[in-house]
Amino acid sequence: MARDVLVLGGGPAALCIAAALAGEGLAVALLAPDDPRAPWPNTYGIWGDEVDALGLGHLLEHRWSHTVSYFGAGDPDPEAAANRPTAHGRDYGLFDRAALQRHWLEACGRGGVELLQGLASGCDASGALSAVELADGRRLEVRLVVDATGHQPVLVKRPDRGPVAGQSAYGIIGRFSAPPVQADQFVLMDYRADHLSEAERAEPPTFLYAMDLGGGRFFVEETSLALAPPVPFELLQQRLHRRLAHRGVVVLEVEHEEFCLFPMNLPLPDLQQPVLGFGGAASMVHPASGYMVGALLRRAPAVAVAVAAAMADADAPSALLARAGWGALWPPALRSKHSLYQFGLGKLMGFSEAELRQFFASFFSLSGPQWYGFLANTLTVPELLAAMLRLFSLCPWAVRAGLLLPPRRP
Repeated sequence: MARDVLVLGGGPAALCIAAALAGEGLAVALLAPDDPRAPWPNTYGIWGDEVDALGLGHLLEHRWSHTVSYFGAGDPDPEAAANRPTAHGRDYGLFDRAALQRHWLEACGRGGVELLQGLASGCDASGALSAVELADGRRLEVRLVVDATGHQPVLVKRPDRGPVAGQSAYGIIGRFSAPPVQADQFVLMDYRADHLSEAERAEPPTFLYAMDLGGGRFFVEETSLALAPPVPFELLQQRLHRRLAHRGVVVLEVEHEEFCLFPMNLPLPDLQQPVLGFGGAASMVHPASGYMVGALLRRAPAVAVAVAAAMADADAPSALLARAGWGALWPPALRSKHSLYQFGLGKLMGFSEAELRQFFASFFSLSGPQWYGFLANTLTVPELLAAMLRLFSLCPWAVRAGLLLPPRRP
């Protein structure tokens, strides 16, 4: 049987869209440079409400109801107001990576997705069929190519809008001399910086993302929200150990080290190009949070339905099929929201450590549906604008000035 779609990539985005397309009855092949069944190295988090709405709560390895952040300056006295947590009142979950991968692989298996190994080096999508050239000299012809190869895609083209800000993080799963967070606690952001000198606090801010994994194991990760160029891993590692030591915590055993770096403010791709993108290749990382898995799960079905409908016309060229997919992936409302989020991120990148703490303290004083919908990207455009205006009214004057003035850093 002739292939309808060739999906490039072997990570979460590639498996997600391949499974969705196959679920619409299309003949799909997946081309990856490595075995897509190999274990994934990184962790993936998601809000409980988000995963419950998708009916996939069973794919979580851990789930926390005790979810907090720290936006005070920090203080040697644990009871000081500067150490007071902000309670979020919403569950947060960590995917079981193997279960999530298996979920998509099994769906691919049910849909008859053909797993191929190789690396695409070029594509001619100018006619009724797209001809994909492989690095080993092979040539594959399909009706549509979907590039899900990540933030530096093989085929998808996007405009150059200048420096790209990266979210960088260094993390450890392991055992510690004392609990780095409270029992059964998840910490979304700990911006306390009393372990740093005054000069260091004037440098790009970083925060702790941490969780109790049970059984004496914890995950702690020092993170930079976004910066161009990104904060180096070496600095993040140094800050993490200093943060822990300041609270009397020493790393006893490292089970896993995590190095994360991904772009936060990529421009949208050219939505008229004859190759369809998905995942990082299609700039689907949420500029406000850095999250993407929830968006993959929510948006893949609509893209698959649109592509399958367009393929009902046996004579439809690749460019028309791709255009149908791009239209479903980035409709006008989502493009508008993407612009608003990028505008906001640009402002935050210029904030000092103190201003960021004040901003996030104000942000999480929004109503639960507003701040959650903002982070999950589930608000409508009017709802998002209302949340942004409400946030502006809640922020201190110094933060409002930062939101109105040009950013101090690129």
